[in-house]
Amino acid sequence: MKNFSRRIVISLISAIPLLSIISVSKADVAEIKKKNVLVVGVKDSLYPFGFINEKSRTLEGYDIDFAKNIADKLGVKLELKPVTSANRIPLLSEGNVDLLACTMTITPERAQQINFSYPYFVSKQKFIVKKGTIKSLKDLENKKIGTTKGSTSEINVAKAIPTAKVLSFDDYPQAFLALQQGKVAAITTDESILAGILSKATKKEDYELPTFDISKEPYGLGVNKQNPELLKIVNQTILEMEKNGKAAETFNKWFGPKSSVPLSRDFKISP
Repeated sequence: MKNFSRRIVISLISAIPLLSIISVSKADVAEIKKKNVLVVGVKDSLYPFGFINEKSRTLEGYDIDFAKNIADKLGVKLELKPVTSANRIPLLSEGNVDLLACTMTITPERAQQINFSYPYFVSKQKFIVKKGTIKSLKDLENKKIGTTKGSTSEINVAKAIPTAKVLSFDDYPQAFLALQQGKVAAITTDESILAGILSKATKKEDYELPTFDISKEPYGLGVNKQNPELLKIVNQTILEMEKNGKAAETFNKWFGPKSSVPLSRDFKISP
């Protein structure tokens, strides 16, 4: 699979509030330390961000490594809870998880419901298609396109191709199966996720990612608006990981030249 170039920008985005107007209190962090566990919502079938290792039967991935560093920063144990694109924000808002680390794109609409960390990954929304079938965005007009429920991909593709029929599945493996079965002409989400899907696919040579894209997707870790002190610690951890090299090490582990999903990384931090 060819290399893809990425510029991941960690910055404060004026249009997206990172801190709640609620006065900062340590009560939320104190509670996490009292129970000695940080509960983090993650994906469990989305290689290489969050997936079950077939040999160890444990959850692993890029997002999970960030969650581990935050738990270490807090000095508590890490508990991972599988979430979907559709249920992750309700689970956070209802207090069933303390933090979301699950390929979640930062949007103004979501930022009205939860707080976001600094962006820690940036991708572009693209498509997987059967090789030779789709050459341009126009070729997808009036076609069936698969994605997942509750994702920004679902919204973006409906806007970009109004004539397409969007079929939303519970997860991306189901969407890719629909493509394999000829039920959809393409599936769409962030390029990094699509590359991960293809890296694990049988007969991957039968599929391709066309060069065109429809959006830029910055990922943020999600924090309940009632937990402003936790947000501060999450952001501190992201910046510390960048400064001490752990962020680059984590990226290279999952996306470096020796990985099955090769992407290049170029960070620019301006918090």
